[in-house]
Amino acid sequence: MFNFFRVNDPIRLVGILLYVILFSVISWVFFSFPSTTPSLMWMVLGERLSEGYLLYVDVIDDTGPLSAGVFTGLHILFGRSPIAYILLGKIFVFFQIYYWNSTLIKYRVFDENTYLPAIVMAALFHFSFDLMYLSPTLLGSTFLLLAFGQLFSHTVLQKESSESTLLIGIYGGLATGFHWNFVFFLPFLVFTALAISSFTVRQLFLAIMGFFLPLLLILVFYFWKDGLEQALQVWPIGFTYLNYVYQPSLSWLAPGALPLVLALIGFAISSFFRGATINQQKQRQLIVIWLLFSAGLFFLVKNNASYQLVVFLPGLSYFISQFFLHFSWTLLIRPAFFGLVLVLPLWTLNYWDDRIAVDSSYFVAATDENTLSRQTGVMVLENDPSPYRYKSLDGPFLNYHMSISYLKQEKTLQQKAQVFQMIRRQQPKQVLDKDGLFKDLLEELPALKEFYSLSNPGVYTLNQESRR
Repeated sequence: MFNFFRVNDPIRLVGILLYVILFSVISWVFFSFPSTTPSLMWMVLGERLSEGYLLYVDVIDDTGPLSAGVFTGLHILFGRSPIAYILLGKIFVFFQIYYWNSTLIKYRVFDENTYLPAIVMAALFHFSFDLMYLSPTLLGSTFLLLAFGQLFSHTVLQKESSESTLLIGIYGGLATGFHWNFVFFLPFLVFTALAISSFTVRQLFLAIMGFFLPLLLILVFYFWKDGLEQALQVWPIGFTYLNYVYQPSLSWLAPGALPLVLALIGFAISSFFRGATINQQKQRQLIVIWLLFSAGLFFLVKNNASYQLVVFLPGLSYFISQFFLHFSWTLLIRPAFFGLVLVLPLWTLNYWDDRIAVDSSYFVAATDENTLSRQTGVMVLENDPSPYRYKSLDGPFLNYHMSISYLKQEKTLQQKAQVFQMIRRQQPKQVLDKDGLFKDLLEELPALKEFYSLSNPGVYTLNQESRR
């Protein structure tokens, strides 16, 4: 198996595809992971926006607008179908694997052309069951990888390429539109462009303009929809509200131990024990800086979950491939390879299955479908989104943690009027308010009190005479 993927033959991609399918079948047959809270919220968001509402203006959530557009399209085509999210996610995963390996071959990153990085990256995607689910992080990281590939071209081509320079920026801007936290990679693009790729001032300016072009088009869209002012009020909250933890970072150490050890050995070999061309040295520096910025990204990430780790996989696959290609103790190569490619995916499936009860906030709690009919909607202003399993969102507040920050901030009279209009326009028929957030809102906006009454402890119901 090791020799099969070491050969430079595109037919090896069929083996990668079969590998991904094999472990997908194993996961589906022998393991039953519940819906995760983020994936449920993305489906609910797509459902709500498909009804004609506008993100940030009518729905408070921190999902990137381009990702929200993808989720909306998925709901229009497939409804609330987890299978659609899983299948589309695997398509993006396979594209990333293909593109990254093709980039390494095209720019002669290794002394030999090989498909080992492809199978290594495929194995790393099995680090956690949710890395292959469609997510804003997976969508955005795909475009970051495209930008990274264009940066690689500047380590080889010794001439100015305006097209690739502009594409670096555009891909980075698109990645940010899918996942706002990826704006953190703008300094990465600027730093590496100047320090490693030796951009001229003109090239740097072109790349930065390309980066902001997709974001400018998003602003134009909101201006066209007459929601730019309110969107600009909501966007910054996505970076300032308090973090929340779905999974403790220490829980990643056990499944990540083997990949990290192999990557560190590969880093040592490539840096201190192997000769490299100037181009290969530049490429290694790019990847090291990429990994450092990926680690720094977690200072911006609000929800700590394993699917956010997807940005590390290209860099790790590079250094692990260095280990397999250049480690001198050949007797350890094959055991390490089979441990990474076969044992690790099987073991991590068991590992995350055992943690379902521990990481309870990450998984949607079971709810009695008979008591929660989908015929009526609900707005959940508490930290348990399980009612959305069988009910649709029926109000403006989706992201609970972001909604807390939005509602508790000091508001002008105009902003209070906007909140009032959001509630009155959407008229949530039932509000679950165990933490008293909606109760405080009623005190802040007394005009809303005549429309809602407390039907049960922590449950507000829209008065019958107040309905449209």
